[in-house]
Amino acid sequence: MLEVHISNYVNYLDKQKRSSIHTSQNYQNDLSQFNNFCIEELAVKKIDDLTYQHIRFFIATAVENGLENSTVKRRLSALKSFFKYLQQQNVIQSNPASKIIAPKIAKRLPQFLTETEMGTLFNQPIDLNNFEEVRDRLIIDLLYQCGLRRAELLNLKEEDVDLQQQHLKVLGKRNKERLIPFSIHLKRNLAHYFNVKKEQSLSNPYLMITPTNKLLGTGKLTKIVNDLLARVSTLSKKSPHVLRHTFATHLLNNGADINAVKELLGHANLQATQIYTHNTIEKLKKSYKQAHPRSGD
Repeated sequence: MLEVHISNYVNYLDKQKRSSIHTSQNYQNDLSQFNNFCIEELAVKKIDDLTYQHIRFFIATAVENGLENSTVKRRLSALKSFFKYLQQQNVIQSNPASKIIAPKIAKRLPQFLTETEMGTLFNQPIDLNNFEEVRDRLIIDLLYQCGLRRAELLNLKEEDVDLQQQHLKVLGKRNKERLIPFSIHLKRNLAHYFNVKKEQSLSNPYLMITPTNKLLGTGKLTKIVNDLLARVSTLSKKSPHVLRHTFATHLLNNGADINAVKELLGHANLQATQIYTHNTIEKLKKSYKQAHPRSGD
């Protein structure tokens, strides 16, 4: 019923909105599930027959099936955006999803590693002549020292690294470019990695590649990070994004200006960055309770 419209909408997200691959794939999946639900569960065959009640039933069913509120909220966001697009294209007269309210999401503090855990990880020895060991250490280094998103790291090319000026040119969400400075320590590690790549005759222009000169995949990157973090942390989640959380939390804990952290992370607004201040506040509360003589009264 909606297949052609969904395909056109995803193309619109990619070409005009310049949405991230992650967003486009999620929205396409959400809309396809809605389309199947309408056909199989509601017996709706024409787009003109879709109503507010159909969409509300789809969302309610997702909630009853135990989907996380964040997933339900994203599905509703996809539907609202999709029908708004169809309205602009004069396919429908009104947006049937516009008045539906998303479920409230309980705020969860970002998980992060301690400075001690990160120090322990970086102190573990590696074979400096082994391409994969050097690359894997550099992955941790870049995610932690630069606060990169997983996709941003995988899209980095050698030409995006300026060793002389000590900064990375990163293409973030909505193709927004930002420069991220890095330390002399990371400069040395990057220079060594480039030398090892050259010695191995690896000519792929992308930064993160395999020993066979192919671009490193998302799944492989995630596994590398998970395996390395598991050596020093018992966190339930050990993804590349945890290192991004760790980057932001450690900066704020050590007195960095929140607006500077916002720019380094590539956040569109300060609200997205402020969640990391909660970790700082919790740390202060813990110190207060441990040290103040009347904190228990």
